Amino acid sequence: MVSSSHEALHRIFQEDPALFARAVRALGVTFAEPVSAVPLTTDLTENRPVERRVDTLLRMETSDNGSFLLAVESQGRQDPDKHASWAYYLAHLYAKYGLPPVLLVVCADRRTASWAARQVDLGPPQWPSLTVRPLVLGPDHVPVIDSPDEAARDIPLTVLSAALHRRDPGADAILKALASALKGLSAEDESTASIYIELTEQGLGKTPAADFWRQIMAADLSFFQSETAQSLRAEGRAEGRAEDILLLLERRGVAVSGGERERIVGCADLEVLGVWFSRAITAGSVAEVFGPAEGE
Repeated sequence: MVSSSHEALHRIFQEDPALFARAVRALGVTFAEPVSAVPLTTDLTENRPVERRVDTLLRMETSDNGSFLLAVESQGRQDPDKHASWAYYLAHLYAKYGLPPVLLVVCADRRTASWAARQVDLGPPQWPSLTVRPLVLGPDHVPVIDSPDEAARDIPLTVLSAALHRRDPGADAILKALASALKGLSAEDESTASIYIELTEQGLGKTPAADFWRQIMAADLSFFQSETAQSLRAEGRAEGRAEDILLLLERRGVAVSGGERERIVGCADLEVLGVWFSRAITAGSVAEVFGPAEGE
């Protein structure tokens, strides 16, 4: 099953294909600035029962009149079979499109990034016939962008920085800088800001940084009126009200079972939570909080 954080690490290049050239400069590799990028089908399946799909595939046209294919793979863990799959992708793409392919692997885990960066030679040692040599972006390759001014200069790179450094101590500082940059962007282009808010949410996965990001969305970007931001703010308010109900019951000495706690925390309806909070002021049990119509 593909995780949302997996999606964010390659989808960011769909939103801003030129991010590729900027990001890989940290690897000491220089590509001309893309002037256009055309999404291509990611289906690499042949007419046989073997399905192969690359995560993101773009045809890049560069400022020096060059063209190449950019295949982006989001890799969450080490996979001994992956290098063989990557070799297939590159050979298939070259045969199908007649353009030089470049494989970019994006990893939020340092060990996975180190593993993915290995050059793999296919063939006998005395004469390898094919070499798989991916470009790899991991936490050690993308800088920590914690300055609002720097974040505003390159929001897509800041989103990528947040996703790759999501488990690092500096993650909160990146998210603060990103929120500040998005605040300026949203006044000009609300839909673009909404996309980057969503990609950041996905890229953070299930980490403490994701919880911090939701708090920022609920508070600091209250001016932002997009559907995504409204949903995030509502989620933050619901979580806060659920915590208030549980704290009130605890202070009053009302026992709360694990299942009851999950039901309260899992409720996203602010109106229902408001009713439960009012009942919790005098209720002698959680069953009374839920009420007879919702009784268990």
